[in-house]
Amino acid sequence: MAGAFRPVDRAGLAAHLAERAREPSGRVRVLVDGAPPAAPLELARAVAERLRSGGRPALAVDADDFLRPASVRLELGRTDPDMFLDGWLDEPALRREVLAPMGPGGSGLVLPRLRDTVRDRAYRDEPVPLGPDGVVLLAGGRLLGRGLAAELTVHLRVGGAALRRMLPPDDAWTAAAYTRYESEGDPGSFADVLVMADHPDRPALRDA
Repeated sequence: MAGAFRPVDRAGLAAHLAERAREPSGRVRVLVDGAPPAAPLELARAVAERLRSGGRPALAVDADDFLRPASVRLELGRTDPDMFLDGWLDEPALRREVLAPMGPGGSGLVLPRLRDTVRDRAYRDEPVPLGPDGVVLLAGGRLLGRGLAAELTVHLRVGGAALRRMLPPDDAWTAAAYTRYESEGDPGSFADVLVMADHPDRPALRDA
């Protein structure tokens, strides 16, 4: 990464990412990576709204709607941090249904949701056509460093102390997984835009 961090508010961050997403021609895939307290999906939706208001088709997709079946992801228990980090996301489905359609030669048809994790069954959604200049924003945690194809990557970094403070009690066990993800995976090094999000309403960003 190069340059200094500059403070922005959430609206300014969304505006900046929308401008970055407009830079490439043709279809664009954006990964918005961050733990839940950093609100990556909320940010992706705000960016998508800005893009649509400017005439660019855009869709925000929640990575948590592409988890593996409960029989697979919970085979070591409901609170295993290693499985949460390495075994919950259905990466083949994300590639097949979200990212590959927006790549070179893709159909432009993106499945917005795959699996209802509460009922542990598939949704019945139809693919959304995004056209030749559409933008898909895949938002969630633990996305970077997996080889997921993207034209723009964003990492919302939350420090360990802030993460433990902001996670709801039922999700406190995931802090160990996110801490390992930061320390071992170094997702900030993969990001085109790194955002310090210990205070999500007062972020600071730095472009690669």
